[in-house]
Amino acid sequence: MSRTQDTAGERPLVARLYAHLADGEFHSGEELAGELGLTRSAIWKAAATLRELGTGLDAVRNKGYRLTHPGELLDAAQIRGRLPHAVRERLKSIETAWSMASTNTALLARPFPPAGTGEVLLAEYQTAGKGRRGRSWMAAPGGAICLSLSWTFAAVSQDLGALGLVIGVCALRALASLGLDGVALKWPNDLLHGGRKLGGILIELRAEASGPAYVVIGLGLNVALGEAHLKQIEATGIAPTDLCQAGLGAPRNAVVAALITQIVQGLVEFERTALKPFLAEWRDADALRGRPVTVIAGTGITHGLARGIDLHGALLVETPQGVQRFISADVSVRPE
Repeated sequence: MSRTQDTAGERPLVARLYAHLADGEFHSGEELAGELGLTRSAIWKAAATLRELGTGLDAVRNKGYRLTHPGELLDAAQIRGRLPHAVRERLKSIETAWSMASTNTALLARPFPPAGTGEVLLAEYQTAGKGRRGRSWMAAPGGAICLSLSWTFAAVSQDLGALGLVIGVCALRALASLGLDGVALKWPNDLLHGGRKLGGILIELRAEASGPAYVVIGLGLNVALGEAHLKQIEATGIAPTDLCQAGLGAPRNAVVAALITQIVQGLVEFERTALKPFLAEWRDADALRGRPVTVIAGTGITHGLARGIDLHGALLVETPQGVQRFISADVSVRPE
């Protein structure tokens, strides 16, 4: 099933305005008012709302409005149409929405999909998007990909705690298939380009020791944040980048389809063979290997040299007391 939750007649005005401006061309207030059946004042207010949400929008007298970065609305039918048949068969649904509190939270509230299958949920922006360790994920409409994919494993793998590393490799494969090289992975859940954060992964798990494991995979990927939003994120202590700066101009629906394809194929492979087939690719893309790092964990603060990951995805750090092993749960790593 493919479904855009906000049908054209039910979409908020800001979503309908964004759709009309997605081509990146100027559209006059009079033209937009006529096409949307509204007053020019309503168009002005909707444009102001888009700016408040962080979308780059130019307004020029005698020309009208245009998006600073042309884009396209996420479209479930377009995304499904780009997927290989074997991947489509494993997805119960693909849904898109204009806004949502959190796509991860919404999927966690649903019944588990059958083993070996999943559901995909995307939003143009989230009012309570979640990052790892309780952080928020900031993304303006059209400026990012906010994707969640639920999945049920028939049994719990010993490497299930390293699933975030697997998804990182899947994202790496997807972006490479679209022509973007040079993406690095920072343990345990960040995608980097040029040393700056391009995206992040959040895995939320429900499992029993002897039963199936239900996971929701959240992937946030910056597409075209715009100068103002980049500065806003940088003020939080994170150095961000996006696909636009990295030189990848692929349409968002194509990027989403590539991500879903690689993630679903990766999940099937992971259930069959665990972490082993992903280790070499992860190590090749390791952004921390050989660098001095600070590890902040519940047991305290550790300084040392990052020495990659072990066969089960734990971070290895060389310290004066020997090599220490860290698992990803509630651990923060910072390069020095």
